[in-house]
Amino acid sequence: MKRIRSKILAAVACLLAVTSAFSLFGTKTKAETQISTGEVSLGINAKGVYLMEASSGAVLYSEDSTRQGSPASVTKIMTLLLVCEALEAGSFSTEDKVTVSAYAASMGGSQVFLEEGERLSVEELIKCTVIASANDAAVALAELTAGSESAFVARMNKRAKELGLGNTSFENVTGLDDTTVNHYSCPRDIALMSRELLKYDIILKYSGTWQDTIRGGEFTLTNTNRLVRYYEGCNGLKTGSTDKAGFCVSTTAKRGDMQLIAVVMGAPTKEDRNEAARALLDYGFSTYGVYKTGEEYLEVCPVNHGVADGVPLYSKGVSFVTERALLSEIEREYSIPESLSSPIQKGEAVGKVIYRIGDRVLCEAEIYAGESVEVISFFEILLRIIKKVVIG
Repeated sequence: MKRIRSKILAAVACLLAVTSAFSLFGTKTKAETQISTGEVSLGINAKGVYLMEASSGAVLYSEDSTRQGSPASVTKIMTLLLVCEALEAGSFSTEDKVTVSAYAASMGGSQVFLEEGERLSVEELIKCTVIASANDAAVALAELTAGSESAFVARMNKRAKELGLGNTSFENVTGLDDTTVNHYSCPRDIALMSRELLKYDIILKYSGTWQDTIRGGEFTLTNTNRLVRYYEGCNGLKTGSTDKAGFCVSTTAKRGDMQLIAVVMGAPTKEDRNEAARALLDYGFSTYGVYKTGEEYLEVCPVNHGVADGVPLYSKGVSFVTERALLSEIEREYSIPESLSSPIQKGEAVGKVIYRIGDRVLCEAEIYAGESVEVISFFEILLRIIKKVVIG
């Protein structure tokens, strides 16, 4: 018994010596995607253009992308975004009926000829705004959402600031610009608001539709974006044209896992606008591709001073864009410590996966702990030591 007691005391002394060395390992990383477009010039005839991959926000091409100009009916991207956000917040439903005001019915330009007192559902008004760029429908939705167009415009400008749209200002919800002074945007800002709008399924339900009807089939809606019919994968989004703005468009298209947003502002003709959008999309789809992985379960990492000897690790899936020709050359590098020290929280970032081609880092993603591991108590360690010494 004396020999056993001596062994226990020696083990406890050793334990006391090492407890002061307990530490918490913590490494935080942030996923990043970098795209280099080089010095390519597409020779586009417009005042400004911007090409973005929607899921990552990667910029694939730009020319004069922060140049301010009238966006014409492309304005309705922000109008629709606020309506969709109000829908999501439960302010109203798609089935709710809206009574058209005299003011909404008075809108000129693109319209579906709403009459004062006419009642349409929210979804029908969204459909009219998305497909036919109906100014009267857009105003009716704005009045429903904020009570008046002016109150809705204030929300538009507030949302623009929240999204970091530094070259955007709105005076109305339609884009009519005969009398506007501070109604403008730029290709970059339009791409960013388009990216937000694409999150809503009801928009994609109609933005890629060539023709539909309202009033029980009596009135036909035809999409103002001709690329919906003629460009493979085109699923939206919004056109616009006025004498002040020229011809503008935010065109979206999806092929495989890649959703592109091509913005053109200030093209001299409708044909120039459509050709510019087509050139941007062609360039994006031919030059770039999406690298995508699913959730990956990794090794069990040893844990020091924990109630468990190890913790399983995993990384979430990533999706980023790079040059299509280089997709097969991407390698993964894992940065994982040899061991971790408790306490460890489930979901805590403890390492990273680096996606690279040679020395070029394309993306970094965090590696997480799959379980929580608490610090082992002195009493629990003592019991383990006694069990090991006594039982062997």
